[in-house]
Amino acid sequence: MADDPDRDSKARWIFHCGAIGLCPRSGEGPMFRKWLKLQDKCPHCDLDYGFAAPDDGQAFFSLCIVAFPLTFFVVWLQVRFDPPFWVHLLISVPLVGFGCVLPLKYIKGWLVASQYINKAQEAGTERLWADLNARGQTDPSGLVTVLRQSPISLRHLGLERERADAAQI
Repeated sequence: MADDPDRDSKARWIFHCGAIGLCPRSGEGPMFRKWLKLQDKCPHCDLDYGFAAPDDGQAFFSLCIVAFPLTFFVVWLQVRFDPPFWVHLLISVPLVGFGCVLPLKYIKGWLVASQYINKAQEAGTERLWADLNARGQTDPSGLVTVLRQSPISLRHLGLERERADAAQI
């Protein structure tokens, strides 16, 4: 199977913008205002970063890519050499701590660039979220009423009891 050149160029662009923290549209403006805080919009091309929702994805990838293998190293160190506790305080704790924290900005940049380039969004939830937000703003009686009227299955959310309690009120 031949590699798709468009897919390869997308991947390179995502990696380039994410690793350096540049705007995924222009490739020039900075993506971050602070360490992990995104700009509101790109100062170069006015790209609105409202689409970006990496949530805790960067922490998940950091833990999976860094913490998991380093945990095996720490266990191996303990089993093989049986060092005193202070050795773990000097070696293991900083290694795992810095190893998980340092790549967060790069991973978040990669996720934001990937969301923009691939036009990622939650599939099929636009109408549901619009309905929930509209009902939540117009109904001052609270969340239970919003959920009672929403198309979400209360059984799936585990809220049957709350609905019964709300009906009795």
